[in-house]
Amino acid sequence: MRKFFLIVTVIILNYNLASAQEVFRFLNLHPSPRSAALAGSYVAVNDDPNVMFYNPAGIYAGLSDQISFSYLSHLADINSASMSYVKKYENIGSFAFGVQYIGYGDMKRADQFGNVTGSFSANDMAFTLSYSNQLDNNFNYGVSTKFIYSGIADVSSTGLAFDFGLQYLWVEQNWRFGFSAMNIGSQLTSYFDKKENLPVDIKFGVSKKLQHMPFEFFFSLNRLNDQKERFKNITFGGEFKLSEVIKLRIGYDAQTRKELKLGTTTGLAGFNFGAGIKIKNYFFDYGFSSYGLIGGLHRIGISTKI
Repeated sequence: MRKFFLIVTVIILNYNLASAQEVFRFLNLHPSPRSAALAGSYVAVNDDPNVMFYNPAGIYAGLSDQISFSYLSHLADINSASMSYVKKYENIGSFAFGVQYIGYGDMKRADQFGNVTGSFSANDMAFTLSYSNQLDNNFNYGVSTKFIYSGIADVSSTGLAFDFGLQYLWVEQNWRFGFSAMNIGSQLTSYFDKKENLPVDIKFGVSKKLQHMPFEFFFSLNRLNDQKERFKNITFGGEFKLSEVIKLRIGYDAQTRKELKLGTTTGLAGFNFGAGIKIKNYFFDYGFSSYGLIGGLHRIGISTKI
């Protein structure tokens, strides 16, 4: 375990985030109902194909031939979908393939005087290929390659990024520790002349299954590369196992609650809720994320072993 924390500490202390405009921000959107219900505290998860979008090291332990589909009904008629699939090969390692897509619908095109001249659409997508294997006993690593595309009307941008992750499993005490550095890369082509930074996100998280209670706790420190907000971007969540077929989830995102505060009112901004139901070999999930007075996001998903 000491090796794990030493590597994590060195990376965090030596990576600084340059202050600049970021592109491809859709990569920070939670792709699945379960991860959203837990407020994105997913760095130490290893039992869901969607962990590839948070930490590629999580696809190694206990996952094989599992596929997941998710759909998000966003605000203002924006729709998003994702897919992830994991396959494990003995003596080789685990591979995963994932797709993230978001469509912003049709928007009015207008000239500088406000006269409507037509309409245009916009969409973003990313294709991710991940690999994971053991670095040591109960110590897993993972890496992802990600191709990104974004189109707005008649202009577009592409990017190439890499994700790196580590996980340490303290099996005897039901602890899992995770670390990931996400979206390390750059634009290949920009919308116009100036290139922008990718939304780099360095995360550290833990999860713990309680020994005498059907409850698992999740915690994550996000954006550790941001010196101004380091150790302030905190998320945590909990999953209650009511039975073999029903699970309830709750999560809290401190940064989202802070950003969505309107005057003295925050409502339920930053709080997330969800549930999972198992029917035969299928897992059905629902997640709700509150944006306070602005509204809320609804996600649904299905996963199974094939």
